Amino acid sequence: MNSAHPERREKIKHELREMLELFFYLAFFFGALAIYDILLLRQYNILEYWSIGFALINAAVITKVIMIGEYAKLGKQYENKAILISAVWKAFVFGLLVFAFHVVEEVIKRLIHGADLSKSFTNIRFEQFAGRAILVFCVFIPLFAWREFRRVMGKKEFRSLFYGSAERSAGEYAARIRD
Repeated sequence: MNSAHPERREKIKHELREMLELFFYLAFFFGALAIYDILLLRQYNILEYWSIGFALINAAVITKVIMIGEYAKLGKQYENKAILISAVWKAFVFGLLVFAFHVVEEVIKRLIHGADLSKSFTNIRFEQFAGRAILVFCVFIPLFAWREFRRVMGKKEFRSLFYGSAERSAGEYAARIRD
């Protein structure tokens, strides 16, 4: 048996866990927004339940965009600053990345439907994209703050503090700080 096989399995397990954490966080927020839209439109007798499905698809796509951005080491230059500064910077950088992916996606969709390239860019509703970008930025701030706390504390201590017993975890963390 290859000795690298267990390391590869651990890497896959780690990446899958990261992907699922990101997906569930984004699906929660985008799903909540889709439900909000459904409830608002319902008062005008407009029923669009498909928006929940699109919210889940969006969460999956943005999860992949974030993972690609992290693989490319985007937003790393402020990691030595305060966690808030690093989180806001990463939210901004990854928000721009998501914005760019959405614009490219929209242009490709229009090209597939027969529009020429120049009309694809001129017919894009940038106000709608800007609104989405602001929303994504606001959703990303707590996401990246959480991830920055985990990076600074260490994954084991963070998981123990966040998911395990708070008293035991706080004591372990305090002991680590004293050492």
